Amino acid sequence: MTNFTELYERLKQEQKSLSSDLQWLKAEEKSADEQREGSPFGKREEGATEAFELEKRLALENRLTSALTEVEHALKKYEAGTYGICDLCGKPIEPARLEALPHANLCLECKAHQAKNARSKSVR
Repeated sequence: MTNFTELYERLKQEQKSLSSDLQWLKAEEKSADEQREGSPFGKREEGATEAFELEKRLALENRLTSALTEVEHALKKYEAGTYGICDLCGKPIEPARLEALPHANLCLECKAHQAKNARSKSVR
C-alpha cells in the first residue's frame, strides 16, 4: 500500500530543493548581468557565447519553474484530500506511478492518451 504521508514529505523536500535551485539560478543571473554591465562586447564570439548561456539559463529556469508548479499542484491536492486521483478521469493513479513520480497528476491511461494527442498534433 502506498504511504501518502511519505510521498507528501518527498514532495515537500522536492519543493524546497526546486525553490532553492531557482533562487540560486536567479542570483547567478543577476551576477552575470552585473559583470556584463559596462563592458562592451568587442567580439562576435563573446556575444554569441553570452546569448547561448542566456538561452541555456532560461531553459533551465523554465524547467525548474514547471517542475515546481507540478510539485505545488500535488501538494495542494494532498491538502485538499484529492492526492492520488487523476485530474482527467477521476480514477486512482497507480501506486507504482506515484512512487516513481510523486507529483503525477494523471493516471497512466490518461497520460498515454495525452502523449498520443500531442504527437499527432506535432505531426500535422
